[in-house]
Amino acid sequence: MSYVRIWVHLVFATKNREPLLKKEFRYDVQKHIIENCLEKDIFLKTINGYTDHIHCLISLGKDQTIAKISQLIKGESSLWINKNNFISEKFAWQDDYFAVSVSESQLEKVTNYIQNQETHHAKKSFDEEVNEFMTKYGWQVIKS
Repeated sequence: MSYVRIWVHLVFATKNREPLLKKEFRYDVQKHIIENCLEKDIFLKTINGYTDHIHCLISLGKDQTIAKISQLIKGESSLWINKNNFISEKFAWQDDYFAVSVSESQLEKVTNYIQNQETHHAKKSFDEEVNEFMTKYGWQVIKS
């Protein structure tokens, strides 16, 4: 039997980072993503977000990839959001996403960070958060 524990902090944003995830239904979307992950054998430790993005802490299974999990979560949730007519226009996630590995020793810290998104974003925008991640992990922002 194979034993795998690879933790990934996955973040994805609404198309054009539009603030479409209103408080009235944001938690319904997160609850639906939790249920969808259970159905698809995706181990989701925690999820939360704000008006324009979602954070997930996931443990990859032995046959799972970040790309496939991201596709399953984003694709199915956007279909569900549109089916339930939560917003007047067509909902979509951006094609790209942010994903970094998380060590076992940092699980509690990352979990707390994800769970406190509303408090966090009362002080800092998602753009500021993205720029901090880009700097922290040595990635360059490519402007188109």
